Amino acid sequence: MIDWILEPLNYAFMIRGLIAALLVGIICAVTGTYVVLRGLAFFGDALAHSILPGIAIGYLITAGERRYLFWYGLAAALLSALAIGLISQSSKLKEDTSIGIIFTGMFALGIALISSVRDYSMDLTHFLFGNVLGVSNYDLWLSAVFGMLILALHLIFYKEFRVLAFDAVLAKTLRLPIRFLNYLQLTMIAVVIVVSLHTVGIALMAAMLITPAAMAFLLTKRLWLMMVLAAVIASFSGISGLYASYYINISSGASIVLVATMLFLATWFIQLLRRHFKPIIIQKRDR
Repeated sequence: MIDWILEPLNYAFMIRGLIAALLVGIICAVTGTYVVLRGLAFFGDALAHSILPGIAIGYLITAGERRYLFWYGLAAALLSALAIGLISQSSKLKEDTSIGIIFTGMFALGIALISSVRDYSMDLTHFLFGNVLGVSNYDLWLSAVFGMLILALHLIFYKEFRVLAFDAVLAKTLRLPIRFLNYLQLTMIAVVIVVSLHTVGIALMAAMLITPAAMAFLLTKRLWLMMVLAAVIASFSGISGLYASYYINISSGASIVLVATMLFLATWFIQLLRRHFKPIIIQKRDR
């Protein structure tokens, strides 16, 4: 068992991958808590796909230089997030309609740009499905810096975000800057998605943002504890999924998401059994 654990650590790319999985797991879980509480799952999924044109433009301009693709993806994510917020707040359209418009438009633009490149398939596949084992030291530094920034913002605006997540009416009564807080959260989600790009990729990003937080939501109703549990679940999923991908030889991003999904399903099933058998146990005690 010890050899099984230590063997992958002989490779520098595996150590970098584990560090990246931990960093991404924590920031995704903490941010994903608000995504689950506020019902923004569709927004997270749409925004993950909306960064595709940024990646494609960066690929065309830099001739495939991966170091700079992060910034192009970040620009596309921020643009999409702000566009969704602006359209939903300045028109009669509901937020999910605005999300659908921007999501499909940006994704179509990304596909159109990618289709114009003949030798894109191998490089851009990593961004679609993740390549945590290909994370560089530069990627780790970016993840660490932006991750610390996101966590600091969560700490600074903890009370405001909590009120907004649980009671929007109370937030208006307290005269909180709701529009500013909404734009700030959308921007933070955009940054988290781009930071996580190398780990699980565009196609699987929404799962990492939502699944650990959803599992934590089933286990507790306290916000701070929900964040801690989600971070632990996401970190465990990242490490376990990475080890599984190493030994089974499957996609690392898919492996991480599958571990998180199985943990969620197991938790949901156990709680379902408890709800089913608890009345029976109470009735027997009463007798």
